[in-house]
Amino acid sequence: MDMDQLKTFLEVSRQKSFSRAAEKLHVTQPSVSAQIRSLETYLGYRLMERGGGKVTLTAAGRVFEPFAEDCLSRLKHVSLMLADTERLPRGTLTVSANDSTALYVLPLLISKFKKQYPRVALNIVRAERSKTLELVLDREVEFGIVSLPVKDPRLHVEIIHEDNLVLVVPAGHPLTLVKCATLSDAAKFGFLVPKEGRRRELIDHLFVQNKTARRIAMEVDSSELLKRLILAGLGISFLPRINVIDELNQGRLQTVAIKDVNIPRNLGLISRRDMPLTRAGNTFFTFAIGSVRPSPDPEAHDDGQ
Repeated sequence: MDMDQLKTFLEVSRQKSFSRAAEKLHVTQPSVSAQIRSLETYLGYRLMERGGGKVTLTAAGRVFEPFAEDCLSRLKHVSLMLADTERLPRGTLTVSANDSTALYVLPLLISKFKKQYPRVALNIVRAERSKTLELVLDREVEFGIVSLPVKDPRLHVEIIHEDNLVLVVPAGHPLTLVKCATLSDAAKFGFLVPKEGRRRELIDHLFVQNKTARRIAMEVDSSELLKRLILAGLGISFLPRINVIDELNQGRLQTVAIKDVNIPRNLGLISRRDMPLTRAGNTFFTFAIGSVRPSPDPEAHDDGQ
């Protein structure tokens, strides 16, 4: 039994004629007769009576008719849903990012994305940079967002956010009164620093490069906690500007420009170069980056060679 047989059965039932059904279906009358015979053979019941120039349903045919209508209705519904999927992508998408990115960069991006593509479910995995790289390489998440640079040849990388690290101090801090503060001026105060990660590397490199020693007041494993400690007057630190925009606008925190210090902090959207994206993934990539990701690169092997 196939869908063509069901369509033929219902058309004959509506037209009460094999010939008129054949005209409607744009097939020959023998083809219609063959379809009905094949359906009856499959079911083991006679579905139609032919006589007096008119076709009528048997008792079995009347029982079978609503079943045939329901099958075709369901097929039409599935076809519409599949077509709708082509127009509006759906599915589940998982992105890994650290706390800072998850709290301050992703919400606006996800909000705009969900308004345009409400049927795509987005999951956020909060993980530090090294773990995010691992999750993407192990195919446990489709995308990661990490600080750049990323040099692993197995990964496709696109800049998704550009920012700077700025020296953040409590409102009214003595450094805000210095007209042209230097790194040496800042080093006189206790620094709050991340325990590890790319931002810790950038801050450490800055002081080493400038041959300036600084006192570490505390090592913290959360950007949000670090910001709260600055608000409490327990130290100063370099933070991404986007992390403190609200507090700067409220006057609770201030930034201090340090002479000859500029620390760009760009974030990249990463994905495996050798893996095709899901439909939802392609949609997210195009939305976030503004272009379609290139086709998978078969030369990007797991060993990074």
